[in-house]
Amino acid sequence: MFKPFSFFIGLRYSLTRKRNLFLSFVSLISMLGVSLGVLILIVALSVINGSIGTLRSEVLKSVPHVTVSAPSLEQNWQDVRATALAAPEVLAAAPFMEGEATLRHQGETTFLRLRGIDPTLEAAVIENGNRFYGELLERLANTPDGIIIGTQLAGQLGIFSSTEVSVLGLGSLLNRELSNSLGFEVLGFADFGLYGNNNVALVNLEAADTLFAQDPGVELQLRLRVDDILRAGQIAEAALQSLAGVDIVPWNEVQASLFNALNMEKILTSFMLLMIVIIGAVNIISTLVMVVSDKGADIAILRTMGASRGVIMAIFMVQGLIAGIIGIIVGGIGGVILALSITDISLLLERLLNSLFSGANIYLISHLQTRIAFSEVMFVCFAALIICFVATLYPAYRASRVQPAEFLRYE
Repeated sequence: MFKPFSFFIGLRYSLTRKRNLFLSFVSLISMLGVSLGVLILIVALSVINGSIGTLRSEVLKSVPHVTVSAPSLEQNWQDVRATALAAPEVLAAAPFMEGEATLRHQGETTFLRLRGIDPTLEAAVIENGNRFYGELLERLANTPDGIIIGTQLAGQLGIFSSTEVSVLGLGSLLNRELSNSLGFEVLGFADFGLYGNNNVALVNLEAADTLFAQDPGVELQLRLRVDDILRAGQIAEAALQSLAGVDIVPWNEVQASLFNALNMEKILTSFMLLMIVIIGAVNIISTLVMVVSDKGADIAILRTMGASRGVIMAIFMVQGLIAGIIGIIVGGIGGVILALSITDISLLLERLLNSLFSGANIYLISHLQTRIAFSEVMFVCFAALIICFVATLYPAYRASRVQPAEFLRYE
């Protein structure tokens, strides 16, 4: 169907339209519509990917890559840890115990998630590159009654380092056994991520075991760190497949509601922005319909010279696809360039606005991160190409139904 003859005739129609390098003003608008749709869609997906990556990093500051639990884990966690570390994709493993507790300081009481850890092993499994955090873990290892508190929680309660706080497990609180509370010395404050800074604190594993003695639901668990967080569950299952009765929960199941919502938002945003490409494709339809009316005599001559209806369809499909392909290429390249430089652009705009308005303190999202997935870029371009191809079918079909006798009767 797409023979060289059809291609060259369609290309000639596209590039020789009345002193214009492109089809016409309407054809130019259609190309710009497709370009704008592809560009905005690529930038939006890159921003959403960057936001998801940032939120994932924040979540993993307090949520383990993989949580492993078993009925007898408290007795044989060293063996389970050794089995997990035998897998090359498991980078580190450490025991921990986490439960609800209350923290009291100078008459202020708040609920928090208290995590008991082994500080010497915890340093290898954390997703926190702050060197100060590692120093805090070293201090915790040397201080049996020490506690590390999230920065936001410390600010809310007005807690400073070297301050004494009182912690009581939730089970003891419900049983009104207030005498089971333990005193801790605040060693410092740590960044537990966006979702952990206001309700997470760390203590030694032995202290947590004492605090949660009245909480039957709080058990010793194992925390794994893997080299590929997107395959965390598969890696843990493969590493511990020889063990029976082991429950494996990866981070994406723990935070399923958050990331499912983000992925749904990404899909809906992509669908809405794809409408811009469809609008550009509608302009391609209108352009080709006008071209078919303008080229009626040419079509009739080609038909009398032996061109089949399929050849006529191919000519106008090529003409429409050229406009779409040019728009997709321009939009794709522009979208990638804009996505890579959007942070610098926001900084430049921020400085420009602050220089224009005296005394203004306008802050844009200068820390906005983008992540370009070239598979998504290719998918967007392919989807736009399909839309443009579908848009050429009706005008091309109308061109193939032209009757030569009607147009040549008065020629």
